[in-house]
Amino acid sequence: MGRERLTRGLLLRLGVLLTAVCVCVHVYLETRWREAPAPLGRPTQSSQNWGQQSRTKPDAEEQDRSIKRRISYVRTLKKDSQARKRDINREDPSPPCCPPLHPHRKTPRWHIDLEHWAGESHSLEDEAKRFLNYITTPQVTCASLAREEAAQEGTKGAWAACVDPKYSLTHRIQSKHCRVYSFGLGVDDRSLERSLARAGCEVHCFDPSLKQSHLQQAEMWLHRLSVDWRDPNPAIVAQRQYANTKKLATILNDFGHRQVDVLKADMESAEWKILENFILEGVLDSVGQLLLELHLHWAGFEVGGDDPSVVRYWFSLLKELEHANFRLFHVHSDPAKPHLFLHKNVFNASSAYTLSWVNTEWKP
Repeated sequence: MGRERLTRGLLLRLGVLLTAVCVCVHVYLETRWREAPAPLGRPTQSSQNWGQQSRTKPDAEEQDRSIKRRISYVRTLKKDSQARKRDINREDPSPPCCPPLHPHRKTPRWHIDLEHWAGESHSLEDEAKRFLNYITTPQVTCASLAREEAAQEGTKGAWAACVDPKYSLTHRIQSKHCRVYSFGLGVDDRSLERSLARAGCEVHCFDPSLKQSHLQQAEMWLHRLSVDWRDPNPAIVAQRQYANTKKLATILNDFGHRQVDVLKADMESAEWKILENFILEGVLDSVGQLLLELHLHWAGFEVGGDDPSVVRYWFSLLKELEHANFRLFHVHSDPAKPHLFLHKNVFNASSAYTLSWVNTEWKP
């Protein structure tokens, strides 16, 4: 009997002790949970109340505007990206299959590509034969507008422009957008320029020997200026207050012109370096037809090397024209000129030839 009472008393005491321990543990955990910092994004009620009491109304408005800006920026980016994707989809999704044989060079070049030698011996005869055969063989047929005097006499004129309907000049004349550049030294035959001016072309004649800087004469503009393969030294320009010669790219930029339908040039042996500048700077893309008088009695200004190398250089320049889609359609040699080829009589060649090329891919 006494043992049963003792056992019940111990169990009662142990139950009370365990209950007290559970209550203490519960109170401890509740207190720590309330004092712990709220997790990100889920503030407690006490922290919300404190934040509402501590921050002022302008701060709240500024934060709201910042949130709105961020939302607007994200939405804008999404709209821009979607619009950009639509633009890309409208374009041709696949690049062209094969690159062109002679891709357009956007950047200036430092030198032309020399053609292979005409023969293993590197002789003047081989180079001259290839060169002369090249400049006396038209590559395309074209109805040409030649000198009025020669047309009236029924003979072939020296200067000729291609007016075949399959090329652009005729359409440019009809739309009154034709532009002509003519470069010469001293008194020159300007019958072709007058014919083009009467047809409706805007004609600019450049001659550094003129007394006035600019002069309008009949249907043409005359300018005291000429084309060169380099721009003048700035110190010389400042001293003279004007420049007599400039590169074609500089002249086009100064005049605000993008295209020239017909470019005629008689530069008295400077044509080789000028033509080289046209090629290296890519300005031929702005020219529809190129009319040049070539002088063969000597190498030309600043052209060096032995005779075979000079002729190879000449031939390489003309091949560069072919690579730029220019095709020879008119050839004329003056019988009154002496038959000299680099101070020699080679194949009875004339010392001067007037050649005309048309840019077959030119579509302004």
